[in-house]
Amino acid sequence: MKNSQKSTSVQSIIEEAIDILSAVDIPILEQTERRKERIAMAFLAVAGVAVDWKKAQGLEEKRILKTRDIISFINEHFEENISSGSYDDIRRKDLKLLVLAGIIVNSADNPNAATNNPTRGYSLEPHFKYLITTYKTNDWEKNWQKYVANQISLKALLARNRKIEKVPVILPNGQLLEFSAGQHNILQKQIIEEFLPKFGQGCQLLYVGDTSNKMLFMEETVLRKLDFFLNPHNELPDVIAYNVSKKWLYLIEAVHSSGAINEIRLLELKELTKNCPVEIIYVTAFLNKNVFKKWILEIAWETEVWIADNPNHLIHFDGQKFLGPYELKQI
Repeated sequence: MKNSQKSTSVQSIIEEAIDILSAVDIPILEQTERRKERIAMAFLAVAGVAVDWKKAQGLEEKRILKTRDIISFINEHFEENISSGSYDDIRRKDLKLLVLAGIIVNSADNPNAATNNPTRGYSLEPHFKYLITTYKTNDWEKNWQKYVANQISLKALLARNRKIEKVPVILPNGQLLEFSAGQHNILQKQIIEEFLPKFGQGCQLLYVGDTSNKMLFMEETVLRKLDFFLNPHNELPDVIAYNVSKKWLYLIEAVHSSGAINEIRLLELKELTKNCPVEIIYVTAFLNKNVFKKWILEIAWETEVWIADNPNHLIHFDGQKFLGPYELKQI
């Protein structure tokens, strides 16, 4: 989508910059229209290109720009009026992918500069600078193929990092899920792989969310048969499991920074299960005792607490049974 407020020549050089970045696997096409434009203009400014790619300069030519220099170049050549105080956006948003990919080198003139230092310098990496000077020439295709053959693309790096950061989880039925990284999901993994086998005695997992995908796994048909109230606006427990033989439904909250089953949350969960024909067990899980200590005064009565670094024990909050559902007494 073209920006109708820019002249044809400015829009043309911006689109060429986007084409180059896309050709070397910078994930620029996935960005918003405005962010694509901002990234392209920042790239052009560092390269010193306003019209002609043959005039691109980089580290070898000692073209090293500060973030405010980049803003000045953009405003002068690309019909913008970006505030000089926006230098942090240039660093954190417009240059981030290009620096990660190694096509722009940061702190070239001051290796000891702090990350948020506005005097930080940026320059084109020499091999990439040479490549773009051949853009729109007969040598471009040959040089581009040679360049990408010798580089690990940013898209590949990001994909590999995402895979490395995944937390594999084996469900009770042997199925493998992958959670995104994070303490909350590590705790959910321990609930599924340690708590349920010990205290669920053959539970079927019915639901578990991920911090990046709340609907990572759901047995919706079973939940509906149990008359569990499903509504996209309701906040589901982190883990739901069902013991068919005992007819016990486990509602488990995994607490890293929030989410313990207090009296208010208990009422919310009871509302979700008010029509369930089975009995309910409420469990709050913590990674360790230190986290549990922060929440101990919040825990609702007639619920259970499980601590992952003491996996063989439960803490029971009141009542006549150790692990079992409570019947709601009519007053």
